[in-house]
Amino acid sequence: MKAAVIQDYEAPIEIAEIDKPILQDDSVIIEVHAASLNPIDNILRAGHLKEMMALSFPHVMGYDVSGMVVEVGASVTTVKVGDSVLARPNQEDAGAIAEFARLKENELALKPAGLSHTDAASAPLAGLTAWQALITKGDLQKGQKVLIHAGSGGVGTYAIQIAKSIGAYVATTTSARNAELVKRLGADVVIDYKTQQFQDELSDYDLVFDMLGGDTLAESFKVLRKGGTLVSIKGQDTEGLAAKHNVRFEWFFMSPDGKMLSELLALMDAGAVKPVIDRVYSMDQSSDAYDQLATGRAVGKIVVSIK
Repeated sequence: MKAAVIQDYEAPIEIAEIDKPILQDDSVIIEVHAASLNPIDNILRAGHLKEMMALSFPHVMGYDVSGMVVEVGASVTTVKVGDSVLARPNQEDAGAIAEFARLKENELALKPAGLSHTDAASAPLAGLTAWQALITKGDLQKGQKVLIHAGSGGVGTYAIQIAKSIGAYVATTTSARNAELVKRLGADVVIDYKTQQFQDELSDYDLVFDMLGGDTLAESFKVLRKGGTLVSIKGQDTEGLAAKHNVRFEWFFMSPDGKMLSELLALMDAGAVKPVIDRVYSMDQSSDAYDQLATGRAVGKIVVSIK
C-alpha cells in the first residue's frame, strides 16, 4: 500500500510502498479516506520524545483517521465490514496517512452519516484532548468560567465549542485576525495576545486550559479563583505555583477512547460542535501539509485526503 513515511528521525516525508497492516483479533482494518495532522506528529518526527515514545521505521505519519471497515478481527462485535469509523489510534497502530490502517475496537467510533470523512478525521486527537482537559480533568460545570488558550488552533476550536455546549462562560486568547472566528465558535471574551495581557484582564476563573506552556502557563495561575484548576498539555508546574495560589494543577497526555469519541460525535452530529478545517491536502502533498503545520499559523485542523 502507499503511505506517507519517514525512514528515520528528522528525515523528509516520502510516499512509499509498504506492507498493509496485519489484522488482529481485537482490531479492524479500514480503507482510509482522510487523516489529519497534529503538532505531536512533528514533535515525534524530530525525536524529542524518543525515550518515551520511540518510533520504529519506516514510520507512517499521522494519527487521526477516518475511513471504511474492510476487515474485522475475530473478537470484534460492535462494527462490521462497510461501516465508516474514525479514531485516534494508539502508538502501535499509528499510521493514518496511508491507504489502509489498523484500529482497535475500543478506540474507534462510528462516523455519523451526516459527517464527511474530512470533517471526521479532524476530530479524534484534538477533540479528545479538549474533552479530557475540560471534562475529565477539569470537571467543567455549567455556569463556570474557563480560559482556553490558543482558541483558534486545532484543539482550541474544539475546546471553545465543547465548553459552550456545557454552558460555561468562555474566554480565549488568539490573534486579532482570528477574533471573529473564535467569537462565532462561542467565545464570550477574546484576548488579543499580541496587544493584551490576559492576566491583567481576567480574574476569578474556575478553569484554565493551557496548550502553550512557558510564561503563559506560569501567568495562568494568576487568573484562577482559590480552589480553581489549571490543566495543561504543554508544561509542568515545576515552581510549585499551584500550591502558592491554592489551586489544583493537572498535566496529561490524551488517551484514545472510542466511547468518549462517540459522545463528542453526538455533539457534532447535532451541530453543537463544528470542525474548523484550515486546508485539505492530497497524500502526495503530505510534506507540504506538515510544513504548514510547523508554521503554527493553521486555523483549526489540517487534513490529508486519501480517497
